[in-house]
Amino acid sequence: MSGTPAGMSEDEPVAGPSPEGDPAETLQDEEEPHGRLQEVLSARRQKLERLRAKGVQPFALSFTKTAEAAGLHARFDVLGPGEDTGELCSVAGRIMLIRRQGRLSFITLRDRTGDIQLFMTEAGSGQAYDLIDDLDLGDIIGAHGHVMKTRRGELSVAVEGLTLLTKALRPLPEKWKGLRDPEARVRHRYLDLASSLESRRPLMARAALLKAFRKVLDERGFLEVETPVLQPIAGGALARPFVTHHQALGLDMYLRISLELYLKRLLVGGLERIYEIGRTFRNEGVDRNHSPEFTMLEVYQAYGDYGTMMELTESLVAESARALHGSLQFPFKDQELSVEPPWPRITVLGSLSKVLGEEIALDRPDLATLAERRGVPVDPRRVPGKIVVDLWEHLVGPTLVQPTFVMDFPRDVSPLARPNRRDPMLTEHVDPYMAGIELGTAYSELTDPDDQRARFEAQQEARRAGDEEAHPLDEDFLTALEHGMPPAGGLGIGIDRLLAILADAASLREVIAFPHLRPESGRDS
Repeated sequence: MSGTPAGMSEDEPVAGPSPEGDPAETLQDEEEPHGRLQEVLSARRQKLERLRAKGVQPFALSFTKTAEAAGLHARFDVLGPGEDTGELCSVAGRIMLIRRQGRLSFITLRDRTGDIQLFMTEAGSGQAYDLIDDLDLGDIIGAHGHVMKTRRGELSVAVEGLTLLTKALRPLPEKWKGLRDPEARVRHRYLDLASSLESRRPLMARAALLKAFRKVLDERGFLEVETPVLQPIAGGALARPFVTHHQALGLDMYLRISLELYLKRLLVGGLERIYEIGRTFRNEGVDRNHSPEFTMLEVYQAYGDYGTMMELTESLVAESARALHGSLQFPFKDQELSVEPPWPRITVLGSLSKVLGEEIALDRPDLATLAERRGVPVDPRRVPGKIVVDLWEHLVGPTLVQPTFVMDFPRDVSPLARPNRRDPMLTEHVDPYMAGIELGTAYSELTDPDDQRARFEAQQEARRAGDEEAHPLDEDFLTALEHGMPPAGGLGIGIDRLLAILADAASLREVIAFPHLRPESGRDS
């Protein structure tokens, strides 16, 4: 990319009239008075009618591009000032800036890869030059011409032909600063993306992360599959589901809270290495680390265990870091994180005991009192394992900055994990943590159908006692287990959370294209 700010050439005037006039260029749809906005909308409509009267189609069918901004910069930024390649190309994108100086005009064009300048003269551009009077910032155009550099060194396409592809009937946000209101940036993501190249980076990072995940898994022989989003029983996690109704079948259904139980059915069916990347839904709160709709990776490997899944997690995260940063070290907030394997491993009870300075055991009768003293209010009727985990999440989890595996969760909070091989009151359940955030979870999977039934029945007792997030009893899944599921390791990773850390984002909504927000109020229609 050229180093000249905003695509402006030093050949251009410092200031000059735009087709709409300077005030309209900096109009903020969300911030300007209603009357002012209506003036601008009316002016654009008038131009639309003028174009049609001239026989110009303001909403074209298609256009053939032969080059993009980034590719042109990569090939021709080495040109010297005033040098002309004579190479013809066709480019297309959105107008981000128009500057006019006598019989010269300069347009900054933005495509998916970046910005390129269009250089227009009355003599060289012919009839295309007359079109400028009816162009506005935000219009989408196509241009044909030869690649050159201006005398002051700005890479440009010297335009010989210009085509209006889409007339923008509303103005973009301020031309270089973009949307200033953080909420407006996510509420009107399309405007943020159109006006700020930087805002596109999280979406590009997401694509790179998913590609890295698939690369690791495909190379290890995993098969990518899809399972139902609408499910008759919301299982596989402890969470409150969204409820909907299937009209044709006449039954209530749930948006899935996990991918787990259907993937395990595929293990029963003989698909030994499988994964799914899919949307998951939990009817819960929204904050910087939680979204009701999020993307999960779930992986299952027959004949593996939670140790297998820890090694796989390290590989997945390391490959993602390389894809985004070219390194296993990267900045996050004011720290430097390193995802180089192997990651430290700690246990829930051991790390909590260390922080509290006393031994914590699941059979301690004063767990609820202990939690209250530490500022963690809990219902005394909660099972011991949940109290321990509440304490741990309050006191230990936020302190885990560098990648760490937290192992051996209580049986009470892990209804789908295999009993720990050393202590049956615990399970082979491990959570990877980084930057104080849980990235996901992994299990040595429970394959004993009788044990699984007993766990489900214990969850029903918790549900009857008022726990809305307790796991439901799934008879069809139990039947599948009775047909025999091989020993297996399972892994789930929250892609949005991992991406927020790798991209050093302030919150999840920065890395989700269209996050859920409360409806706007008090806006002019």
